[in-house]
Amino acid sequence: MCPRCGSPAHAPTAWSSAWRCDVHGDIDPLTVRRPTRDGLDSLLKNARVAVLVPWPLPQGWLVSGFAGAGDERSGARGFAVALSGPNPLGGPADLLVVAEEPGVGLGAGLAGLPGPDPGDGFATGQPYATVRVANHEAPLWHVESGDAAVFAGEVAGSWLWVLLWPDTAGVMLLEPLQLRDLRHPEQDLDLPFGALSPRLPG
Repeated sequence: MCPRCGSPAHAPTAWSSAWRCDVHGDIDPLTVRRPTRDGLDSLLKNARVAVLVPWPLPQGWLVSGFAGAGDERSGARGFAVALSGPNPLGGPADLLVVAEEPGVGLGAGLAGLPGPDPGDGFATGQPYATVRVANHEAPLWHVESGDAAVFAGEVAGSWLWVLLWPDTAGVMLLEPLQLRDLRHPEQDLDLPFGALSPRLPG
């Protein structure tokens, strides 16, 4: 699939080594995997960006899927981890944590934005929230979107997106969120898995 719009992607041909979307041209194809250890491992082996999960998980939350943007030639240049759990303000909620190289467009696509990045006016005011990655604080700014609470920032040269549905679940970021990179094998986190998130494309 196209990471920006979810449309079917066209495979490389004898004339081009790139995957293509009819709308967005050359793309990093998106692959979605179910929330299992095998699903995660199949994408981790080619990950070129951080694969981030809140840890420890908030009370009652489960990992609910993975998505990687890229192929064997390029590696996964974008990665999304989906989680599902209780909204602090009542009802169920969904959370996506996305890290990607500039230009991939996965976070913007999931947020329903037209371009591949947060767009004009981003990061002009005070940050809304802070996350911690590898003991470093990273500020996040609010990005206008539809029915989701969307926040974006930058970590080690990559875009970092945090998307929450419904938008009231954004209160989860009132306290700094601690993120761990699943690429580090020495962690061996015992991730609890749930059903596949409806927020992932396809």
